[in-house]
Amino acid sequence: MKTQATVAQPSAVHGSPLLQVSGALFGIIAMILAVAWLAKRFGFGGRVASAKGLKISASTTVGPRERVIVVDVDDARLVLGVTASHINLLHTLPPAPAVPEEAKANTPDFQSVLKNLLKRSGRS
Repeated sequence: MKTQATVAQPSAVHGSPLLQVSGALFGIIAMILAVAWLAKRFGFGGRVASAKGLKISASTTVGPRERVIVVDVDDARLVLGVTASHINLLHTLPPAPAVPEEAKANTPDFQSVLKNLLKRSGRS
């Protein structure tokens, strides 16, 4: 007569399902925050102008609620002082020189930058 020994297989699930779900959720949130930080760090965020012909070309903070910005308008550049309650014209500059098309064509797009970053890190 043969005796058959049964070996108990270890369970593939360690911990409760609640811990697994919360761990996965935490991982997804951490990944979203990391991607947002990278996008901000490398300048992929981009600025959106609310009006046609109006573009903020430079900006700097000079206080907790004060900023100095340079706004490109159709025929001039305006240097504005912006506070929480006022916007003051500080100076008017001549229009910015036109950027040649060749310089615009040489700026990398998001897809090529991402491919280069992945190639550098050893992934294809």
